[in-house]
Amino acid sequence: MVADMDGSKSLVSRRQSARDQKIPERVTLKKEIGVLSACTIIIGNIIGSGIFISPKGVLEHSGSVGVALVVWVLGGGIAALGSLCYAELGVTIPKSGGDYSYVTQIFGGLVGFLVLWSAVLIMYPTTLAVIALTFSTYVLQPVFPECEPPYLATRLLSTACILFLTWVNCSSVRWATRIQDVFTVGKLLALGLIIAVGLGHICNGNYESLRPQAAFSMEAVPSVGQIALAFLQASFAFSGWNFLNYVTEEVVDPQRNLPRAIYISVPVVTLVYTLTNIAYFSSMSPEELLASNAVAVTFGEKLLGGFSVVMPISVALSTFGGINGYLFTSSRLCFSGAREGHLPSLLAMIHLKHCTPIPALLVCCAATMVILCVGETHNLINYVSFINYLSYGVTVAALLYYRWKNPTLYRPIKVSLLVPVCYLCFWALLLGFSLLSEPLVCGVGLLIILTGVPVYLLAVHRPNRSQTFRRMLEWWTSAGQCLCYVVFPQNDAVETKAPSDWTDSSNIAAHS
Repeated sequence: MVADMDGSKSLVSRRQSARDQKIPERVTLKKEIGVLSACTIIIGNIIGSGIFISPKGVLEHSGSVGVALVVWVLGGGIAALGSLCYAELGVTIPKSGGDYSYVTQIFGGLVGFLVLWSAVLIMYPTTLAVIALTFSTYVLQPVFPECEPPYLATRLLSTACILFLTWVNCSSVRWATRIQDVFTVGKLLALGLIIAVGLGHICNGNYESLRPQAAFSMEAVPSVGQIALAFLQASFAFSGWNFLNYVTEEVVDPQRNLPRAIYISVPVVTLVYTLTNIAYFSSMSPEELLASNAVAVTFGEKLLGGFSVVMPISVALSTFGGINGYLFTSSRLCFSGAREGHLPSLLAMIHLKHCTPIPALLVCCAATMVILCVGETHNLINYVSFINYLSYGVTVAALLYYRWKNPTLYRPIKVSLLVPVCYLCFWALLLGFSLLSEPLVCGVGLLIILTGVPVYLLAVHRPNRSQTFRRMLEWWTSAGQCLCYVVFPQNDAVETKAPSDWTDSSNIAAHS
């Protein structure tokens, strides 16, 4: 698309201003993520609030301790299969944006936009809000030991946390990754404390709920649909295993470090989750766990006595790192969407000096604030899990289609065909039975995704727009550049467009 005259003039003036200030005209995303930081991004994003929320939902739907533990182990196995597929896609299509970038390149603009739409609109803001509320609830728990923390207090603390971490991510990629490194170690230590205390309790002979006869005893055999819902609850705790693919362009030697980080991180998290649940069941009966609103706090009160205050602090540290990881990666999704022309081009810009996608970070922060103000977000976990699994399945299907479409393309990693096939079989069964068991939840999830179709047709794919619409976008871009001091990254396709352009450029790549 040819830039309009006004857009060209503004681009020239910005370049002249950059030269006058001795600032580079174009900058690039910095490659500062090594294999250790890559592992902490994956582990830090997976281990957030899920392990402190989902055990209750998994046990409720599975019907017994034994089946719940099987669900946790198989959930890790399914995540491992998915991560193998994403490792192949990540090194074959080495672009930031994860699911969205792969689906857009393989299936074209509409399908990619629907993945982007569902993620930006509900999936990541809601997940961020849930983690932030978990953080504030556990921080305030010692202050309000006899009751739930006040609604306003939890919202204010959640908002302060998100604002602070947004500022950190805007200021420096290095700061953000260092916070991720430190707090990932902290959350592993917190879960290590739970596991160590639980195993010590088991060694003293306290494992009544874990005996085979008690573990698999149930009042009624759960239906296949209930088991599917148990997997959906567990999948919320495992969500985040694909997040390193969102920052592929910032990974040092991605063809080597991306798969290595995935192979290390997912088995570690599966082991930690399984041992943590065993620790929970060593001290709590199924009835006590189902009655608890804060599983880790109840565990601490039963086994740590006067030191139980350590538990809410540990959970707060864990969720703090989870918020940072989600902000870091979800902002890169907005960045990638804008680069493909699916979002306003301002979101594809990065800061001149810090090389951070400030506009995309601010949009993620604002969307999370809106979700926080709406009300209780825990009821949306099933929606988020359903949309998550749907996007995972579409992405793995894209892998198979890409193999058929480009059989001779060089792939540094090529997994066995059984891996994506097995994942898709499980995916189809899970979503099918979930739809039968909770048609309203899954129906709303599908409706949220499909609302993106008219948006795509009217605002993105439409070739001719009104002059008013173009002027609004131009004003938005110019104002954002002045406020955030941002420019397009070097070697970015979107940099050839005028600031007023917001046009889908993905279909050309998909069909070339």
